[in-house]
Amino acid sequence: MHSPTLEELITSAQALLRPHRVGDRLLGDVAATLVTNAGRRYGGVCIDTGSGTGFCAEHSAIAAMVTAGEYRISAIVAVWRDEQGYLYVLPPCGRCREFIRQIDPGNLDTVIVLGGQRSALLRDLLPAHEWPQPEPRTQQPAQ
Repeated sequence: MHSPTLEELITSAQALLRPHRVGDRLLGDVAATLVTNAGRRYGGVCIDTGSGTGFCAEHSAIAAMVTAGEYRISAIVAVWRDEQGYLYVLPPCGRCREFIRQIDPGNLDTVIVLGGQRSALLRDLLPAHEWPQPEPRTQQPAQ
């Protein structure tokens, strides 16, 4: 099985960019591609809404993956193109980092593409990922 390079993932995500303006909002101006541990690719785009009900491109790609019955992400990338035509690789926001983690515990080892020559594991971008343990003190008395 061929593991895509960081550049191949970036190119795959870039192909999904199709910005569409609705009022003062843009739909599809950020795109994401992920590859699963099984080697399948899934893509998605962001939906920006004024009411806060939208979602990131990573969420869209992950939803496609889960719909297909997969949960382990080998690598993921998100991209955006500015008005001058420059392409940017975007790190996942905090909400997306946590979302990736919660889909499958093994996703802490997901490669997060940060550029054509740069990546990091999700566990390094989300270092305090363990659920907290109770503090080692006595319980407060009921009042």
